[in-house]
Amino acid sequence: MRAAISIFLFFGVTISLFAQEKSYKIGCIGFYNVENLFDTLDTPNVSDTEFTPNGPKGYGTAIYTEKLSHLSEVISRLGTELTPDGVALLGVSEVENRKVLEDLAAQESLKDRNYQIVHYDSPDGRGIDVALLYNPKYFEVLDSKQIPMPSYESNGVMRYTRDILLVSGLFDGEPLHVLVNHWPSRSGGEKATQHLREMAALLCKNAVDSLCNADPNAKVLIMGDLNDDPTSSSVKQILRAKRKTRDMRECDLYNPWWDLYKKGIGTLAYRDTWNLFDQIILSKGATDKTREGYYYYQARVYNKPHMVQKSGNFKGYPYRTFGGDTYLGGYSDHFPVYVFLLKEVTGD
Repeated sequence: MRAAISIFLFFGVTISLFAQEKSYKIGCIGFYNVENLFDTLDTPNVSDTEFTPNGPKGYGTAIYTEKLSHLSEVISRLGTELTPDGVALLGVSEVENRKVLEDLAAQESLKDRNYQIVHYDSPDGRGIDVALLYNPKYFEVLDSKQIPMPSYESNGVMRYTRDILLVSGLFDGEPLHVLVNHWPSRSGGEKATQHLREMAALLCKNAVDSLCNADPNAKVLIMGDLNDDPTSSSVKQILRAKRKTRDMRECDLYNPWWDLYKKGIGTLAYRDTWNLFDQIILSKGATDKTREGYYYYQARVYNKPHMVQKSGNFKGYPYRTFGGDTYLGGYSDHFPVYVFLLKEVTGD
C-alpha cells in the first residue's frame, strides 16, 4: 500500500511508508554552511579585507552575485523531492551580516518563498555569524536570543567566536525550538581545540535540558557546523546524542547522522578524508512516534554531482568558491543537510 504525503496544504505527493494507507503532513528543516558569504565592503574592526575588490581574492560584485545565485539554486532544491516548498527552516553559518541574507532570500529561485530572517551579530573576529531563514507559511517566531560562546586559549586569552542562536516558535502550530551553531574550528589541531567544542556542546545541552525541564515533550533541534563528527567527544559524550532512538530516555538527544558517517558519507573533506561536521540532532520529543504531532522521519545530505569538484587539488570534494585566493566558482566547501518530519493526519 502507498501512503499519501503532503506538506501542510496537501499537495498529494506519495511515497511508501507503512503497510496501510495513511495521510501525513511533512516538513523539511535544513542547515547549510554557505562558506564565507561576505558582501564586498570593507567593514571597520572586522577581518574581511580579503573579501573585497581590493583584497587578494578580488572579491567584487560579479563573484558575489554568482555566489548568491549558486547558493540560492541549491537551497531552492533542498527537500523538494517530498515537499514542493522545500525547507521550511534553514539554519546557515558563515554569513557576514543581515544584508547578505536579505540578498540571498531575494534571489529569483527563492523570492516566492518569502524567507524571513533571524540574525544577530556575533563577536567573531572574521565577522561571520549564524542565522535562521524561515518560511512564514510554516513557522512563526515567538522568541529568539543569542547564547554567548566564551572560549579561551590555553594561555587564558579570550578567543572570539560565533554565538549560538536559539529560536523558539510554532512549526505548523506546534512549539519548536532550534539551536543554530557554528562551533570553534580545529585550527591549531583537533585535540588542542577539543575543549572549545565541548564547551559549545555543553551550552547546547544545558539549553535543551532547560527546555525539557519546562516541557518533557519539547521538540528541540540542534543544528550546525559542529566542526566535529557524530563520534567525537563533544557530540557523543557531552551532548550524549544516541545512535538509536530505542536507546533514548526522556530529554535525551538522537543523532541520525551516525550511520551515514560510518558508511563514509560526509559533508566536507580534508586531506582525502570525509567528515560529517554538519548535523541536525533531535530531542526525544521530536522523534517519538507515540506522541502527538510531528516526529523525525529521515535525514539526508544534499550532495548532487554538480556540487562536486571535478578536477584539481580538491577533486572529489565539495565544489567550493575559492581555493586559497583562486576563484573556483563553486557553491560551498560544505554540503547542506536536511531532515524530514512527519505528522499523521486523522479524519476524512
